[in-house]
Amino acid sequence: MYNANFFIYALTSKYLFASIKGMRYTLNDFKAEYPNDRACLLAVLENRYGDTCPRCGVIGVKFHPVTGRKSFVCSECDKFISPLADTIFRKSETSLWNWFYAIYQFSVSKNGVSAKELERSLGVTYKTAWRMCKQIRLLMEQDNDKLAGEIEVDETYAPSRKHPRRIGRSNKQIIFGAVERNGRVSANHVKSSGARVLIPIIQDRVETDVTIYSDEFGSYKSLTKRGYTHTTVNHSTLQYVRGTAHTNTIEGFWSQLKRSIDGTYHAVSPKYLQSYVNQFVFQYNFRNVPTCPILLERAAKLS
Repeated sequence: MYNANFFIYALTSKYLFASIKGMRYTLNDFKAEYPNDRACLLAVLENRYGDTCPRCGVIGVKFHPVTGRKSFVCSECDKFISPLADTIFRKSETSLWNWFYAIYQFSVSKNGVSAKELERSLGVTYKTAWRMCKQIRLLMEQDNDKLAGEIEVDETYAPSRKHPRRIGRSNKQIIFGAVERNGRVSANHVKSSGARVLIPIIQDRVETDVTIYSDEFGSYKSLTKRGYTHTTVNHSTLQYVRGTAHTNTIEGFWSQLKRSIDGTYHAVSPKYLQSYVNQFVFQYNFRNVPTCPILLERAAKLS
């Protein structure tokens, strides 16, 4: 959904841009659309089922709210419907509006939202805030659409709490990325920067018969044998642009990702690094559209 098909979908989705003015989604828009828990629950119900009962399959039914419960009853089959089941909100005692507001915070924050920040703004415990952040990042998983056009590839090291001189090269966490110029990015936490790891990822994430730009790192030398047009720049000689060859786009993405991790999260454990990478990939790929409605729509359908 990160390609051109998404924008066609976005323009035709009543839910996605129902209250967006001038392609912006402000805090006032959010509060007007979701003033309380009831409005949030109705939004999840509508976004997940529309007017079709998941029990009896009848279209055009009405769902009647159950007093004191986060569930509804179908007007046709009289069976209970629980729209929060199998979503990130399942079995959570935290206010549904707080969940929605946390998602909104993620959507408007360029540098990410820390659990401590949510703890202070929502008045919840740190454990609750950390879990909310973890669950919200699940909504930002990358898709499997291949990149096309002019592609830049590069690898970088994730920030660490330890001093760089005290970290062995083999212990550093490596992130590999590929980006379309003026398009989407794909990034993965990888075990190694060797060709045996990177080349299969490129083949899986990048269309063949495209031009790939990189530095002269040895792992990319076999790209021409794989059907790609490969052009390089030599960073070791301070060559950063050679004609149309450069890696400035992917370097810009790394800069934002590392500044955000270092400034907001300070460091990320290897176990959860991919989810943080997904977060910044999502923000980059949807940088030209409001992301709060997208995340709320995904939240209702994630199982």
